[in-house]
Amino acid sequence: QVQLVESGGGLVQPGGSLRLSCAASGFTLDYYAIGWFRQVPGKEREGVSCISYNIGDTYDVDSVKGRFTISRDNAKNTVYLQMNSLKPEDTAVYYCAANLMRSRCGNYEHLAAIHEYAYWGQGTQVTVSS
Repeated sequence: QVQLVESGGGLVQPGGSLRLSCAASGFTLDYYAIGWFRQVPGKEREGVSCISYNIGDTYDVDSVKGRFTISRDNAKNTVYLQMNSLKPEDTAVYYCAANLMRSRCGNYEHLAAIHEYAYWGQGTQVTVSS
């Protein structure tokens, strides 16, 4: 079965950190750009960060720049999202997905093209609250 599985979410205080993992099964991530997205009830899913197949290019939306870092370990078939200095507004369900139409992701347009992404996982809840 082809799928991505997110993990690592939880409850954290403002200013805290979490590391999310996105593990692939049934296929290899090597050739795909991977994106992290988040969604809160009543709002559209939004892109957060993405990384190219070869780790060379990454992109983060302005609201998380300097706080979130996306990385990948192709040997482990896993992509990570290190989240530091978390804020209450980061509270959301976080999803990862593979871009089946491009292998690179280095700008907003690549991340915003949500229709290009597939193999969505079930998501992992991140709650930032004191």
